Amino acid sequence: MTYKISMVSLGCSKNLIDSEQMIGVLKGKDYEVTEDHSEADIIVVNTCGFIDKAKEESIDTILEAAEQKVHGKCKCLIVAGCLSERYREELLDEIPEVDGVLGTGNIVEIAEIVEKSLAGERVSKFGDVDADYFEDSKRVISTPSHSAYIKISEGCDNLCTYCIIPKLRGKYRSRKIESILDEARELAESGTKELILIAQDTSKYGMDLYGEYRLPELLDELQKLEGIEWIRILYIYPETFTDELVDAIARNSKVAKYVDIPIQHINDRVLKLMNRKTDKSSITALVEKLRSKVEGIVIRTTLIVGFPGEGEDEFRELKDYVEEMKFDRLGVFAYSQEEDTPAAKMKDQVDEEVKEQRQLEVMKVQKDISEEKSRSNIGRKFRVLVEEKVEDGVYLGRTYMDSPEIDGLLYVHSDRELEIGEFQTVIVKDALEYDLIGDVADELS
Repeated sequence: MTYKISMVSLGCSKNLIDSEQMIGVLKGKDYEVTEDHSEADIIVVNTCGFIDKAKEESIDTILEAAEQKVHGKCKCLIVAGCLSERYREELLDEIPEVDGVLGTGNIVEIAEIVEKSLAGERVSKFGDVDADYFEDSKRVISTPSHSAYIKISEGCDNLCTYCIIPKLRGKYRSRKIESILDEARELAESGTKELILIAQDTSKYGMDLYGEYRLPELLDELQKLEGIEWIRILYIYPETFTDELVDAIARNSKVAKYVDIPIQHINDRVLKLMNRKTDKSSITALVEKLRSKVEGIVIRTTLIVGFPGEGEDEFRELKDYVEEMKFDRLGVFAYSQEEDTPAAKMKDQVDEEVKEQRQLEVMKVQKDISEEKSRSNIGRKFRVLVEEKVEDGVYLGRTYMDSPEIDGLLYVHSDRELEIGEFQTVIVKDALEYDLIGDVADELS
């Protein structure tokens, strides 16, 4: 009998890759994959457990899947990912419909867990999350084929006081350059044009394995691959953003002139409380260096407001800095007090209403900056990756300035049918707060 399996992937793009690897393992064991829960014999929920909202979404999704065990076809419900790593015993104890629980270091053992669960066992599998990153599973890409994430390392050593990730994912461990290049070649051969490099901290790539930062070398090697046209880098920590990395981004034509640098705050005292390994002057120097050395650079960052001990003065400094630096892309999160983190036990916790108000204030500042920057693009030509047809004559695409799902879009008008996953040259005709509107250049008289 061939069993049908359905996968739900929650949380970040790094978790999505884990889900794709699990699907690859299961397809290799002749399970059939379906997107319809009601048709699935096995449901796997790959959870996120990073902050409270993510945990709530994970629990709600597990309970929805549990309904399929009670009233539907489902014979087996497996929970994987960060929530299962964080609450190993509680999930089996408190949700009787769950048949198996799988830790973040054990995703390649998904088939074994499924087989035991189908045989009537309630099982859990948690190994050493510091085990070598699994190199040999065949991912089943779930994103559009023209764009794919590629994980260059696993785990994190930064020990930021607000973050639970090192406890869930283990220490930082890089993949070998050869392994990454092999996977990138396979993706290119299958039609991928945009590679998105991800890790908890991409700039630290190689230090554990080679004794030095090797992201610049990796970019140089990826640049040589035929078929790949964009290489995008996410999650570059400022303290390990070396001059060599700046130069590699500048010299490699396929590397998108787009960097994602999570600075989290700018007040030196708050940064120290967060156990961030940088300060305001260093962050400012890095931004100025990128803007002077990399033509057309787009800088995205993320901030946390309402961290314990953040008073009005520290918040005002952060808000003023956002106004001054005019980041191209910016996300703001209200601090989430997470159990088992040092910050959760700190004094001077900030009231929830104050955190939410501060988040709104910074986003209002950024909204005006984003609108100004969007309007400055009117009249410019961009190479645009066409991703979706909205209706006859209207398509959605992205420029190099925008990462999928987190940044803006460009609405492309065309008199002809455009190929999804292909590039077009587009002239921007109008701008919204975060999105652009344009016409295919060669159709203009």
